[in-house]
Amino acid sequence: MKSVKIEGKKRSDLGKKATRQVRSEGQVPCVIYGGNETIHFTAPVMSFRHLVYTPDFQIAEINLDGKTYKTIMKDLQFDVVTDDLTHIDFLELVDDKKVIANLPLKFTGQSVGVKAGGRLEIKVKNLKVRAYPKHLLESLEVSISDLQIGDNLRVQDVKAEGIEFMNSPRIPIASVVTTRALRQAETEEAKAGKK
Repeated sequence: MKSVKIEGKKRSDLGKKATRQVRSEGQVPCVIYGGNETIHFTAPVMSFRHLVYTPDFQIAEINLDGKTYKTIMKDLQFDVVTDDLTHIDFLELVDDKKVIANLPLKFTGQSVGVKAGGRLEIKVKNLKVRAYPKHLLESLEVSISDLQIGDNLRVQDVKAEGIEFMNSPRIPIASVVTTRALRQAETEEAKAGKK
């Protein structure tokens, strides 16, 4: 699994004034929770670029004063006016503790329905899962090869070892729909058949 290394510094001043000072220095205030202790730290805003601005699911390896914490990103906050990153919450990965994460879906194969003139519609891009850290995946691979026109792929069709899905099993994640051109061709064929 991909990981991003982040160098940070622990912080003890947690008031609003201290937080504003941290942000004015180009640093982002962050929190790591879920382990033995809650850790407050800061890191340069640029060090989060490859973690925040990507659709990939990655592990953040945060190095604070020589100790490395394996974490996943849980929550982000942006400034409503400037859209600058203002805060990140991280969840520490503990081997014997299940975590909840959003894993991206990766669709593989060529749909039979698309080959026949249909159009693939992706309805969901990631799924909420609960799993032990060792079972977390970079993405959930789902084959769309067998999808015919009018077929749906649902959450219950996604299989992954050691992962419990939090989304409703009946929610469609992808479907193949009839295109306007295909409907038109079928209508013209039906009209030609009546003559």
